[in-house]
Amino acid sequence: MYHFLITDLKKDFTQKRIGTDRGLAKIGDGIVNLSYSLAKSIYLTQNSKNKNISRTGVKVSKKILAEALKAANMKEFARNRADAHDMADSVEAIVAFVYLDDLMSIEDITSYLLKQLSGNLLNRQEEIESARKAFTSLLNEMKQYLPLV
Repeated sequence: MYHFLITDLKKDFTQKRIGTDRGLAKIGDGIVNLSYSLAKSIYLTQNSKNKNISRTGVKVSKKILAEALKAANMKEFARNRADAHDMADSVEAIVAFVYLDDLMSIEDITSYLLKQLSGNLLNRQEEIESARKAFTSLLNEMKQYLPLV
């Protein structure tokens, strides 16, 4: 549906071009936060002892995204000498690219993250580790849609 927003990237289809596009990162920021907030809300609701409905609006930390990029062995998508902020932007750009190319919907991304979540997400340390693992797994899944070099 939104393919026209990435036609220029498809012509110069490289890892760096996708991972360092600032516009994609800005779009991806919203997708990442929305998808994770939905996944966490569903997870907490499904795992509530008294079945309380939980709605969370959380921002995924740059550190979690940067660690996921490294764990997925995808640092080549980031700028040379990238810091955590740059690497997180690369994750957001990748997510936006896959979404805009109609390869995964927000529902797909949310469902994928939800399946990967585990533990007590009300405990901050457990949530950080669970989110890192979930985003690492999501990035590994998205590799099939991205350029190899």
